[in-house]
Amino acid sequence: LAMGGNYTQPRFILLGITDTPWAQAPLFVLFLLIYIVTLAGNIGLMVLVWVAPSLHTPMYFFLTHFSLADVCYSTVISPKMLTDLLFGDKTISWAGCVTQFHLFALFVTAECHLLAAMAYDRHVAICHPLSYVLVVSPQACWQLVAWCYLVASLSALLYTGCTFGASFCGPNHVDHFFCDTSPVLRLACSDTRGCEAAIFALAAANGLGTSAVILLSYGRILHAILGTSSAPSRARAFRTCASHLASVAVFYGSLFFMYLQPASQHGSRDKVASVFYTVVSPMLNPFIYSLRNREVKAALGRGRRRV
Repeated sequence: LAMGGNYTQPRFILLGITDTPWAQAPLFVLFLLIYIVTLAGNIGLMVLVWVAPSLHTPMYFFLTHFSLADVCYSTVISPKMLTDLLFGDKTISWAGCVTQFHLFALFVTAECHLLAAMAYDRHVAICHPLSYVLVVSPQACWQLVAWCYLVASLSALLYTGCTFGASFCGPNHVDHFFCDTSPVLRLACSDTRGCEAAIFALAAANGLGTSAVILLSYGRILHAILGTSSAPSRARAFRTCASHLASVAVFYGSLFFMYLQPASQHGSRDKVASVFYTVVSPMLNPFIYSLRNREVKAALGRGRRRV
């Protein structure tokens, strides 16, 4: 049954966020509301970009794929977590565990690279406006998005192979609310140091590489704004950059905490960090990246008048 291992248990048991009975119902209500807002915000943004010709620009093209990744990896995690909180049946099959982790790794990695593509797009638009149409052409946009998904697909295959390629022959209780690398590898009977090193290196390459692109792009943007814009324009640009970087900091900070620390340091705090990038960040992203923009507000206003 295992991917290269000797797994003898038919199922894993997810221990969940908490085992306190009185906390199950409040957490279910809270996470259900967050999931509904996540779906409404991200799907609403995708529909708005699709129906509003004024939003058919590279920036919103990347934002629709970013929202799609948010919806997908949130849906990979939240429904299972909600049913576990509501019904208390926390079992998950081997195939279900592998599939959940693989899809989660795919869409989270894609989101990292999409964030880098979005930052590059804003850098070219602000720092090189005269060449923007040529550099960020429709063909270039599709190539960037295809690259994001290609790298994410290959990375997810490696993450999944390293995580589930060990031998599993003992405990089957996963101390988490979804199938993630560290809690799954803790159940392995074989030596996992090589797998952990490979996962660490791959996570570092994806995380540090994309975060470097984001920080360099926003650094150039701020430098350009300080040199040319008026005071009101600078203040507006600072607010936009600060909100974007705050979202990036929450997302990457929790990811780095989870995947760029030694295996011996993992513990109960991992669940708190995981909640930020699996539940909270997908809910906030539509508001931070789009709904504060004048173009989106104008498109929403035109849509309301038509209705």
